[in-house]
Amino acid sequence: MTGGVGSADASGDRSVAAGGTIGSVNTGDFVTQVERATLLPPEALTVSPAGLVHLPERTQLFVGRAHELALLDKGVGTRAIQVICGLGGIGKSTLAARWAADRVADHAVVWWITAETPAELDAGLADLARAMQPGVVGVLPEDALRERALQWLSTHDGWLLVLDNVSAPADLRPLLARVGGGRIVVTSRRATGWQDIARTVVLDVLGPEEAAQLFTGVCAGIEGDGLDELCAELGYLPLALKQAAAYCAEAGITPRTYLGLLAEYPGEMFAATTEGGEAARTLARVWQVTLDRLADTPLSVVVLRTIAWWAPEGISRRLLESLGTPLEVTEAVRRLAAHSMITLRDGELTVHRLVQAVVRAEAGEVTEEARERAAELLFVHASHPDVGVERQMAVHAEALAGHMDPADDTELTATLFQLAGVTLGMGTAVGRALPLCERALRSLRRLHGPDHPETLHAMQSLALTLDMGGDELAAAELLTAALAGWLRGDEPDESSMLLTRAHLARVLRKSEPGRADELFRENADECHRILGPRHPQTIFARYELLDPMSGGEVDMAALEVLVADAERASPEDPLLRDTIRQSLLLELSGRDETERALALAAECVEESRGRYGDEDSRTLLSRLFEVNVLQQGGQEERARALRTVLLNDCVRAIGEESELTRMVREMQL
Repeated sequence: MTGGVGSADASGDRSVAAGGTIGSVNTGDFVTQVERATLLPPEALTVSPAGLVHLPERTQLFVGRAHELALLDKGVGTRAIQVICGLGGIGKSTLAARWAADRVADHAVVWWITAETPAELDAGLADLARAMQPGVVGVLPEDALRERALQWLSTHDGWLLVLDNVSAPADLRPLLARVGGGRIVVTSRRATGWQDIARTVVLDVLGPEEAAQLFTGVCAGIEGDGLDELCAELGYLPLALKQAAAYCAEAGITPRTYLGLLAEYPGEMFAATTEGGEAARTLARVWQVTLDRLADTPLSVVVLRTIAWWAPEGISRRLLESLGTPLEVTEAVRRLAAHSMITLRDGELTVHRLVQAVVRAEAGEVTEEARERAAELLFVHASHPDVGVERQMAVHAEALAGHMDPADDTELTATLFQLAGVTLGMGTAVGRALPLCERALRSLRRLHGPDHPETLHAMQSLALTLDMGGDELAAAELLTAALAGWLRGDEPDESSMLLTRAHLARVLRKSEPGRADELFRENADECHRILGPRHPQTIFARYELLDPMSGGEVDMAALEVLVADAERASPEDPLLRDTIRQSLLLELSGRDETERALALAAECVEESRGRYGDEDSRTLLSRLFEVNVLQQGGQEERARALRTVLLNDCVRAIGEESELTRMVREMQL
């Protein structure tokens, strides 16, 4: 090349002449043109990953989790991928960080990436490339950096990636399609969808001792004074424990004081942070992210807001059936479970009590609507013939009462609490039943006055519960007042008046037998006059006159007539018929008429199974009578075998607390 500036001469094959500035020059027989090429400095080609570690600051507040740490150690295979999943705030990231920190020596590279979105995952990979090759910083664009990290991961092993807070399994598929022999630990609130790509480690809450240890690790010097109660109230959830402990330490208050503040100001306490604390990591915020993700399935949020008012466990899907079509309800439940907001076990839902508390603490009409919906759903199932649903209804109604101010009670909720109290009182839970019945009576008196039919029914329910608890005097006083209330009415409810008189007579049977007999005779005459001879209430009044449960001599001929009359009762009353036939069974067994008693017992069991199902309380009771007849008839071995099966069915169907379960358990065989 010759000549001055701006001019040039060239000679020879494939020679180039240039004058001034040129953009690009191609020569040769085969030419590849590259535009926008980046010239890398020599040091950019050096990769130095050995000992590269990027993890969150190691926390000293780590308790328990030995089992989960061991599960993470069991990751095997050329590419081991494990997912730590669970409810937000349960300690997934803390567990992953502790495990990774303890395994640094086992890996050439240990790298933590916040990967809530695909963009965050890509950014974390780009950061890894920068750390491995500092020479590329400021030279390569983000996508090229991400690609260099993927290339290195795909051609090396002995590395560990921790991907924190991944939203969905699909977000990882591009990465997993490229990487080679390393370890990946994922944390996610997503509980499902991992089966094809990873093994899951499901994280649960801490145990009571571990929870107390975590609390005192944050708030030192706390011993007793409500610590165990607060840990239980917080459901042993690590995030809640840390939040409460930090607040107690900074405010200089005890756990018991914090409990009081939490009860009085739940919304404010769930959102409270200490000075410099991270607002996004409070209970009020940590689950909002998940709720936002569920916005495209509105019924999921409706379900969660509804079950927030019930007991946290034993929530039957049947209680939710009316909220939508079967598919809509199933999909709502599925999505809540997929995002760890609930767990599913044996067809029932379980929700953490703090999730419930945070949802209830939200202000606004939507919360009040959810409370009303929760009450209405329980009320619909309150008289369901399935004893399992009935028992669940009572437990959930008890929880609802605990979450409501009595001043907000309506006629529906007061009646619901009354029904729940009676149901609980039928078992051994009289101590739980009495507050519900007392509250129902106070609320109905406030709403309707002292002589309103609903108030008088509530007086009867409370009286029966008091009687079951052994307070016969208080029960008799209430029933006497209720009977006077029925008589004072402008249009007396004669049927209710008859029932109240009968209840009063039963309560007085032990303390004032003479007055009780007089009331029974009066009631039988009044039933015959008002209701007619074939009415179930009339037949039952005649049955009570026989006093078959007193242990005295019973007129067998009269009892046989009552059995026949109960079969022809109008309207039909299977419970009346079963009750009188069971009395006949006992009399036959006591008179050594075993063969007839056994035939009648078997007939009662089969009829109950056909009418109510095998695990209904009425069927279980008929089976108990059959065991008794077998025992009294000398068939001890068969009686023991049937009793064992019956006890298992009682525990499963009606629970350990049921009076019937207790009776079966205490049988001497």
